[in-house]
Amino acid sequence: MKSYIVKSLLQIIPVLLLVSLIVFILVRVTGDPVALMLPETATAEDRAVLTEALGLDQPLYKQYITFLGSAIQGDFGTSFRYGESALPLVLERLPASFELAVAAMIFAIVMAIPLGILSAVKRNTFTDLLISGISVIGKAMPNFWMGIMLILLFSVILGALPVSGRGGIEHLLLPAFTLGIGIGAQMTRLVRSSMLEILNQDYIVTAKSKGLRPFIIIMKHAFRNGLIPVVTIVGLQFTSLIGGTLITETVFAWPGLGQLLVTAVNTHDMAIVQAAVFVIALIVIIGNLLTDITYRLLDPRITYR
Repeated sequence: MKSYIVKSLLQIIPVLLLVSLIVFILVRVTGDPVALMLPETATAEDRAVLTEALGLDQPLYKQYITFLGSAIQGDFGTSFRYGESALPLVLERLPASFELAVAAMIFAIVMAIPLGILSAVKRNTFTDLLISGISVIGKAMPNFWMGIMLILLFSVILGALPVSGRGGIEHLLLPAFTLGIGIGAQMTRLVRSSMLEILNQDYIVTAKSKGLRPFIIIMKHAFRNGLIPVVTIVGLQFTSLIGGTLITETVFAWPGLGQLLVTAVNTHDMAIVQAAVFVIALIVIIGNLLTDITYRLLDPRITYR
């Protein structure tokens, strides 16, 4: 296990180097930073001064080396929109995104596990068909549409919940439900299929023949072995939630990393884009590593090389 963790940590380096190269290239092909930063009334001399100040008069390989050296020190440039260093601005928005992602994932897990188990236990019954149908609908509905419908119902018509912003738990309910419903629907189907496979195993049949109560069989013998696929989707979806909340955060004006990234892209604030992409990539890599470690804790038979 220790050797696997060390090997995985070392693999982070080439992955981040590749991410840095992709980000560097994308920033260069999205437009001229000088033209974006200067007003239309700027003179050719102003453009030349800013070009030299940004190092854009250097060959591309030198620009990349300079960019990489600064990135290693946590310097992704200064946001021309906010007039501050980009990385602290990104890190400042992370807690809000984590809060929303955790709330959405909790909602998804609380919904998916009991519904998935119930659907597997009641296989091919009306209950199973109803849960499966709801799961399909929940997965098919786009986040932006779901968010707008929830705002219309609970905020505009009923006036029960705030439309936007971050504050108490009442501000968190609508965006967390919007973000979690699709994941919960997908997780419900996964729990169902996993539990169906486990319930047909010989040791479950043996437990039934011993006269154990169905609740004990499901929760003590079947549920833990059925958790591994669930851990997979929880680990992958949670890390993707951190950087994938762009639409939901925009709909509900939630002041997280997603909203900051959307604003940065719209205003061509490439310092923010660079820092945000790096942070999201690092979170995804670490999240995948933690998911692999959790596999080993749930099932000691799993080995890593």
